[in-house]
Amino acid sequence: MAAEFAHVPVMTGRVLELFTPALEGRPAVAVDATTGLGGHSEALLTAFPQLTLIGLDRDPHALEKSAARLAEFGDRVQLVHAVYDTLPDVLARLGLSRVDGVMFDLGVSSMQLDEEERGFSYARDAPLDMRMDPTTGRTAADVLNTYEPGELVRILRDYGEERFAQRIVKAIVAERAREPFDRSERLVRLLYDAVPAASRRTGGHPAKRTFQALRIEVNGELEVLRRAIPAALGALRVGGRIVVESYHSLEDRIVKQAFAELAKSRTPPGLPVELPGHGPELKLITRGAEKASEAEIEENPRAASVRLRVAERIKEADA
Repeated sequence: MAAEFAHVPVMTGRVLELFTPALEGRPAVAVDATTGLGGHSEALLTAFPQLTLIGLDRDPHALEKSAARLAEFGDRVQLVHAVYDTLPDVLARLGLSRVDGVMFDLGVSSMQLDEEERGFSYARDAPLDMRMDPTTGRTAADVLNTYEPGELVRILRDYGEERFAQRIVKAIVAERAREPFDRSERLVRLLYDAVPAASRRTGGHPAKRTFQALRIEVNGELEVLRRAIPAALGALRVGGRIVVESYHSLEDRIVKQAFAELAKSRTPPGLPVELPGHGPELKLITRGAEKASEAEIEENPRAASVRLRVAERIKEADA
């Protein structure tokens, strides 16, 4: 079991430090909206002995593993198979209206990358699946084989920030007409040929951006996140905190904008006093986005791209 849970959650020490004012020394309730293998959940439950934790994940395999990992905490843990934008519904079913903390560790999990049959990694040949919940929805192969060329170009540009999207999609359309895509190795070969050699030398692996774009499209990640962050903010009690770890600029921008909207005053400029009910609802705890230290990145390479943002609710949400 120890080997299975050997993965290291990102910036755990800093996460615990930032949650301390909201969770320490009192019966508190927190939500781990992206439980995965339960690394952050375990750290929170250990650090805050009076904490009750609700763990969400859309991946049933991840929930099975985290249930084993967190079993020692007994009824202090409630695991739920759900996508995190359904947080208000989950809380309502559990009879809760407000929580003291919400944690998001976004993106693909270590487990999903390591399980070859899931198709998330371009480093190994596997079925082109990429569903975080493998029980439902379209696969990456469905996207590649059925989307109109214009839609594929949009996905690669918007979600992968891929500047060679037109060239790549032209090659994909020609190849799928010959034979539908079903495995990752064929797509990786195509991408290697489609991306110019100069870019391959300086821009990282030529499959990285396309695989990210397909994963985001398959799982509706950005649309879900746009709903989930406001929902989580709405569930926080006054004094509660939200901690979000993002791994690319598209996620981080959504989080930044959602925080900024509630952290600003709505009193018209020029008035000498704050109008009642127009003050900020949030206080930004981190200055911008924090990054992992060089020492942590050396120990845990996944931390290299993390951006950490934290906010605290300072007044009730306006009705």
